[in-house]
Amino acid sequence: MAEEKYKTLEVVEKNPKSGVFHLYLNRPRQRNALTHDFFIEFPKALYALDHNRDVNVIVLSGAGDHFCSGIDISQLKSITQSYHDAGESLRRQILAMRDSVTTLEQCRKPVIASIHGAYIGGAIDIVTAYDLRYCTEDAFFSVKEVDLVLAADLGTLQRLPLIVGYGNAMELALTARRFSNSEAKQLGLVSRAFPSKDDLDQAGSCVAGRDFPAALCNRKIIGARYFSTGYEATNGKMNDTLEYRSPRDSDGHGTHTAYIEIERERGGGGVDSGSGGERVEF
Repeated sequence: MAEEKYKTLEVVEKNPKSGVFHLYLNRPRQRNALTHDFFIEFPKALYALDHNRDVNVIVLSGAGDHFCSGIDISQLKSITQSYHDAGESLRRQILAMRDSVTTLEQCRKPVIASIHGAYIGGAIDIVTAYDLRYCTEDAFFSVKEVDLVLAADLGTLQRLPLIVGYGNAMELALTARRFSNSEAKQLGLVSRAFPSKDDLDQAGSCVAGRDFPAALCNRKIIGARYFSTGYEATNGKMNDTLEYRSPRDSDGHGTHTAYIEIERERGGGGVDSGSGGERVEF
C-alpha cells in the first residue's frame, strides 16, 4: 500500500522490515513552522502509522537545521481575526489544533522525539505529549507564547507541570526565556542529550529497535499512572476556558482533565513563532 503524500510531513522507513518509521516535519526552509495543513495532516499520519502492522515504533524528527520554530505567523491571521469577530470561532479552532496534538497520546505505538536545533512555542505543546524525548547538545527551548500575548493552550500548560513540576512550568511559561538542552535534561523534559544529530539518530534507532510488545506494555502502565496524578482547575466559565481531555488509550485508562483560562482582554492579536524566522528570536 502506497504511503499518503503530505504537504508538511514525510514518512520514511530507513531500514526495511525494522518496524521503525520516521515521521519528519518537512518544511525546512520555514524552520518547520506549524501551519493549518500540519494540524490537519498530523493526526492523519499518526493514525495511519498506528494502524499499520509493519510499524513498531515512530520517531518524530524535523528536516533541516531546526526541529520546529512554533506556529507559522502567516497561518494565524484567520484565527486572530476570528478572535475579534467571534470568540467561539477562535475557541473551536484552538480546540481542533489541540486535539491534533493529543493524537500523540492516543497513539498505541511508542513515539520518540528526536530533537535538534530550535524547539519553540507550539513545538513545546507537541514535545510534552511524546513517550520518549531525546535531543542534541545544540537544542534549545522556549515556551514563547507570553512574549506574543498568547496562552500556551495546545497542551503545554496542561502537560508540562506533570513533567517538570508546577513551579518550573510556571516560571518557563511566564518568562518565555530560552533554556538549553542541559537544563531541559535537568528538568526532565528530555531524557538524554547527544553530541550530534548523527549520534541522536543512532541512539533513537537503537531504542526504537527494542522489543515492541514489552515496550507497548510498559507504555500503557506508565501512561495510566502518569495521568492518575493529574490536576484539575477551573473558573467555571465555559466561554473563558478550554477543556482538555486526553484518554491515554482506547480502553479509557488514565483520563486526565484540566482547564485553562484564556485571557479575553488581549490588546494585540499576538501570534506564535513565525515562518522563515521573521519574528523568531534564535
